[in-house]
Amino acid sequence: MKETYHFPEGLYADIRIEETCDVRFFKLNGELTQDKRVIEAGAKIRVYDGKLWYTASTNEPDEIQKELDALAAIATPDPDILNNPIVRLLEVNVDDRTSLKGDTMLPNIARDRFLTTMKYYEDRCLDTETPEITSWAMMSDGHYEKKTFYSSKGAAISYDYQICSVGYYYLFNDNGRPMEGGKRFFGLTPEDMTGHEAEVISEKERYLDFLKNAVDVEPGDYTCVLSPISTAMFAHESFGHKSEADFMLNDKALRDEWVLGKKVGSDLVSIVDTGDMPNHGYAPYDDEGTKSRETWLIKDGVLTGRLHDSTSAAALSEELTGNCRAQDYYCRPQVRMTNTFMKGGTDSFEDIIKDTKDGIYVYMVSNGTGSSTFVLNTTICYRIRDGKICEPLRVHMLNGSVFKTLFDIDKVGSDFELFDTYTCGKMGQSLRVSAGGPTIRVRTLQVN
Repeated sequence: MKETYHFPEGLYADIRIEETCDVRFFKLNGELTQDKRVIEAGAKIRVYDGKLWYTASTNEPDEIQKELDALAAIATPDPDILNNPIVRLLEVNVDDRTSLKGDTMLPNIARDRFLTTMKYYEDRCLDTETPEITSWAMMSDGHYEKKTFYSSKGAAISYDYQICSVGYYYLFNDNGRPMEGGKRFFGLTPEDMTGHEAEVISEKERYLDFLKNAVDVEPGDYTCVLSPISTAMFAHESFGHKSEADFMLNDKALRDEWVLGKKVGSDLVSIVDTGDMPNHGYAPYDDEGTKSRETWLIKDGVLTGRLHDSTSAAALSEELTGNCRAQDYYCRPQVRMTNTFMKGGTDSFEDIIKDTKDGIYVYMVSNGTGSSTFVLNTTICYRIRDGKICEPLRVHMLNGSVFKTLFDIDKVGSDFELFDTYTCGKMGQSLRVSAGGPTIRVRTLQVN
């Protein structure tokens, strides 16, 4: 962090420099069909005069000062800019949290290391004997980024992040009914992702059993037990997005509905967002230089917080949370989640199932949407009878009211998991996030 820039007088300005490396390999039925590595660097420059933001992007490091000067030339200086409500909130952090080096850094990892990991699973998991398996696919990818941030207030921050993954997937077909299933694993380097072949094979058997034996659900209202990954989807889609405060700025009805201090759920429900965890949503500082906090969105069923950038925090007279993030240096930052999850409880999975006399166990969901009401699209479900998991069920979706569901949660498991599989879309930008939670039981959900 040795760069020095001349910031204009009477204006707020910041510079966000990004260096990224992305790799992706894809095999279909053993044939390598994708082999890609992209290395990119660029910067987003912003200038604010108290009325308007002026922005520019460049992938030429030597042009940063020129772009900064050009933006300053069209802005209107304000000698009192530091007392502007938005500028006053912006933090002045100085920190270097870069840690990756040598052959652990993705730009230095040879392609053969990824291909060796893929071959590892191909040798141990390939199934050419099961007639219902019509094809198989493998992917392995990696993402590295380093961000450096400077501001006219004196901020100087740098951090890096990296994640690699490998996935093994089957395409099944049983009497004309297709289905796709598999597993994906994560690590810092390709070598960290081996050792999960038993899980790949187990998941294959689960999908085969479901395909052959699942029966259609009878639509209606059911008690539902959600697996950790299903809870994660609910927490992200049905509540996390509602906590992004920029949605409230032009929506008085939403502000009136989501009043801090309001009881919005069961005492068992607590939902948190924080970027300072080494997961897919890792962002120890956001793209305005704000240090990440542990933000309790719900605590013991009470609405206690929401996610902010400087604009929304100033407008609502609340504190910054470290949630202003952009997809890349081409994009403007906006309020986004990081690692968002429902806290675990004390009930064991076995006791939750045993205590459920009649209901549905939601093992896997594919996606979801949420606002005042929500939808979870399911992949694999099971019938629960007399405290036991029984036959697999074909369920299209679950839906319900967010508020009612939060109050209907009456069991919260101790089996908390955080999942790094998420890429979240908002206003045309896709961004890495994590979501998590434990097994939960909801007294009533509509099932179709």
